[in-house]
Amino acid sequence: MHPIDELAQKAQQIMSPAAWAYLEGGAVDGITLRRNVDRYSELGLLPRVCVDVSAQDLRRTLFGIDLPHPILLAPLALQRLFAPNGELDSLRGARQAGAAAVISMESSVATTELADEGVPFLQHLYMQTDRELTLDLLRMAEGAGARGIVLTLDNPVPGIRYRQDAAMRGLPSDVRRANLESGGVPKLTGGYLDASMTWKDVAWLAGQTDLPVIGKGILRADDARKALDAGVGGIVVSNHGGRNLDSVAHPIDCVASVAEAVGQQVPVLLDGGIRRGTDVLKALALGADAVLVGRPYIWGLSAEGAAGVSRVIEILRDELRAAMAMCGAATVDELTSELVVAGGRPGAHPHP
Repeated sequence: MHPIDELAQKAQQIMSPAAWAYLEGGAVDGITLRRNVDRYSELGLLPRVCVDVSAQDLRRTLFGIDLPHPILLAPLALQRLFAPNGELDSLRGARQAGAAAVISMESSVATTELADEGVPFLQHLYMQTDRELTLDLLRMAEGAGARGIVLTLDNPVPGIRYRQDAAMRGLPSDVRRANLESGGVPKLTGGYLDASMTWKDVAWLAGQTDLPVIGKGILRADDARKALDAGVGGIVVSNHGGRNLDSVAHPIDCVASVAEAVGQQVPVLLDGGIRRGTDVLKALALGADAVLVGRPYIWGLSAEGAAGVSRVIEILRDELRAAMAMCGAATVDELTSELVVAGGRPGAHPHP
């Protein structure tokens, strides 16, 4: 069994059924959830041979952060559902593996506490109907040392998640949304999603900070251009891990057109279904500057704590390095769309 799959199996045995359902749940029938993983296997690699790959370089600089590889931790909420130390161990594992992290607005450990771990991080936000609360969260992130704000754009209303809702009726008493409480009193008194948010609101937020605001959940080229007009400093091509809208397009089929639309003006990241180093390679070759990994590092967290998180990132990094060498690429900049073919057929390129 693949070592990441072994960690998933071990994590399922450790987690409560409710926590596992929350982590693994998808929208409605789970079509997108399954497709997110399976789609990568439908894309083949067309390697170049007889290329000197003796000196490889996986480094990336994103949002002013010098990274040894292009694999980051995606924002994932309420991690004390999965392991006692929650996000603390996720960031410790990230530090061991040289990865940056995106801290969820709904972290079960306060961002101000996580910042003490010394890991370069971006702060995730949902735009709040209470704009003052949005600004409070923004100022908190700035004060904690965030290197950017990752704003979710694709979630105006809650996703319909039958599996999760059947298994989890509420949070355990020892798990809280640490960034959204003051003295134990919740700051939110209702839904935390703003269905009225438009590009004007994105531009407003971008104008409130010197940090780059990175729009997460973009799949269309025209939306990418609108995001640039709104002043975003980065884009995450994502379908929310299959958790909100079922049968939505896969990020790997959208990243090339989004990257072309932004024309290297801002970094483009891909989030969704990454399970192997070759998945990372395909995402980079088709236009992503880096990838975000979600569920796999939580499997590592639950199974082995910080060491498990580090192990997942290191496995993906090592698989990426090996795949790059065998595809004739010594650096990530040498990964191009010519290396990826649809169905393994030369000349059959993925949908742009």
